[in-house]
Amino acid sequence: MSWLGKLVGGAFGFMLGGPLGAIFGASVGHQFDTGMDGMAGESFNPGDQQRVQMAFFTATFAVMGHVAKADGRVSNEEIGLAKRVMDNMELNPELREAAVQLFQQGKQVDFPLVEVLRQFRIECHRRTHLVRMFVEIQIQAAFADGVYDAKEEKLLLDICAQLGLSRFEYQIIKGQVQAQHRFQQSGEQFQTAKAGLSKLEDAYAVLGVAATADDADVKKAYRRLMSQHHPDKLVAKGLPEEMMQMAKQKTQQIRKAYETIREARGF
Repeated sequence: MSWLGKLVGGAFGFMLGGPLGAIFGASVGHQFDTGMDGMAGESFNPGDQQRVQMAFFTATFAVMGHVAKADGRVSNEEIGLAKRVMDNMELNPELREAAVQLFQQGKQVDFPLVEVLRQFRIECHRRTHLVRMFVEIQIQAAFADGVYDAKEEKLLLDICAQLGLSRFEYQIIKGQVQAQHRFQQSGEQFQTAKAGLSKLEDAYAVLGVAATADDADVKKAYRRLMSQHHPDKLVAKGLPEEMMQMAKQKTQQIRKAYETIREARGF
């Protein structure tokens, strides 16, 4: 069971400390009234993995709210994305409300973004796969309303810089997120010859390789991405277990893209 299944009031925010702990505690404090007293007689103390899971959960929804507000308004599509993430996590009513409150906190003008990201990076202990997953979710939030404006771009570049990701890495992740979105849509629509070609181009973009790459490089890129998004590996590194469904969806998209390329190449 993950830390979410053991949640006891604002006590976890107290244990995490820092801006993430304060934000988390404020989001769940009104949902539970046991607090630290509810832990009397218990020896539970969140270890490293639980701290990372809590930090990831807190930062994900709070920063998502901040990204959604970057262009001055929060669209229904952006709210819908946040709700889909919550649906995938199958949160109980109390934790779903906590996630909503985190999203709302992220929208506030005084949201301490730099401090939150600094602590999140520290808590992740250089777990780059987790950081990339976090950035992917935030880029998806920016794309949710179909408009990716200059303010959102600047904010996401700042977020990547705070997390130690270069502009080049950001562009790669952004391109893959865009391609995954188009690739998924193309699979749901009637396929014409032109649409089929576009789907193949997006399949290459999903894997982050050029259409001119040789078979060996395509296979290498596929194996690398599958390893980066493997649900069990991500959970072991600190991804909340409730977010495993998101990781599974990522691996399914990567696998479908690879199969599309394999079919086109005949290997």
